[in-house]
Amino acid sequence: MRNMSVQRQPTKPKFAKGQKVVITPVNESGLTQRESDVNEFSGQQGEITNYYWISPRLEQIFYIYKVKMGKENAKKEIVVYEDELQPAFR
Repeated sequence: MRNMSVQRQPTKPKFAKGQKVVITPVNESGLTQRESDVNEFSGQQGEITNYYWISPRLEQIFYIYKVKMGKENAKKEIVVYEDELQPAFR
């Protein structure tokens, strides 16, 4: 019998490259350095530059986004999880 593995396609991401988003605060106790860095940009608007998905367990898929923040002459790229973003409507 032939071994057939089924590859599950990831669900579609909520955000697309080039989309404007707003960083939402991380409200957890015992924040990590990464979460503290994300909170620094809370409420600010950025732009999605790329995204990736990971699947640490079968049937679980998480999206991770790279977001360009800051003004033209002082841009910084941060990495955020999908639940740390909201669409920007301005």
